[in-house]
Amino acid sequence: MRRFTHFAALDWSGARGPRQRGIALAVASGAAAPALVRPGHIWSRAEILAWLQDVAAAGADMLIGFDFSAAFAFEDRGAYFPEWADSPAELPALWALVERTTAVDPHYEVGGFLAHPEARRHFRHGRGEVGDLFEPGAGRLRVVERHQRETKQAASVSNFNLVGAAQVGKASLAGMRLLHRLHGTLPLWPIDPVPAKGPLLVEIYTSLAARAAGGVPGRSKIRDGAALDAALVALGSPGTGLRGPVSDHASDALLTAAWLRTIAGEAALWSPSPLSEALARTEGWTFGII
Repeated sequence: MRRFTHFAALDWSGARGPRQRGIALAVASGAAAPALVRPGHIWSRAEILAWLQDVAAAGADMLIGFDFSAAFAFEDRGAYFPEWADSPAELPALWALVERTTAVDPHYEVGGFLAHPEARRHFRHGRGEVGDLFEPGAGRLRVVERHQRETKQAASVSNFNLVGAAQVGKASLAGMRLLHRLHGTLPLWPIDPVPAKGPLLVEIYTSLAARAAGGVPGRSKIRDGAALDAALVALGSPGTGLRGPVSDHASDALLTAAWLRTIAGEAALWSPSPLSEALARTEGWTFGII
């Protein structure tokens, strides 16, 4: 099994504006406690991209988890956006479509895509607006999202839903702009093979780390340093020594970096039974779901 020496977790945000308090980045190196990258800094998405490009250029043996979805559902309808002539057939083309339709949006925002008349049809928007092609109920789910619900490993939300605190559609679209720029520079599992050395990106759910550390599903956010250290110890990691209030974004990143270090050597996680080559090219997969 491929070995890594560093493990990073990126808690992401799709909010508007030049800098995002919802972004946090942590790295666990060797056997040391995980640590925030630039603690106290309010990140921009452009700075995160630059950091990732630097990691790629340095060839660091780093497994990097990002907490957004790399794709929309495809397998259920044979298309990301049925009835849209420009609907692409694979992940890199999806990222390129998002980029083309958001090219004038600053700060890697995604308003241009969601304003596109064909794109709008597929989403549940705010203020009661629902596109005519939004699937009634929860909305369309990827294979990995259906699988994790059926096996009770996690409870995901459709990326086509843009309403509510749990919605991840805007963050995922903003993340696709990031992946578009990293494509060909920083490999992404499972669409790309695991390299013999150097960095690798994987999609993650930070809630999986919290659950592994003993968190209660649905109430897994940690906002206290002592509670964070207790969760880290439960994962076999040294604590950070932080005390008092900690943002849930920071705790998510710190805990998930340690969790990645704990599970990365488990062979089963790299070959989940529902994952096929075709699915890897169109929908990808969430690392940690088997």
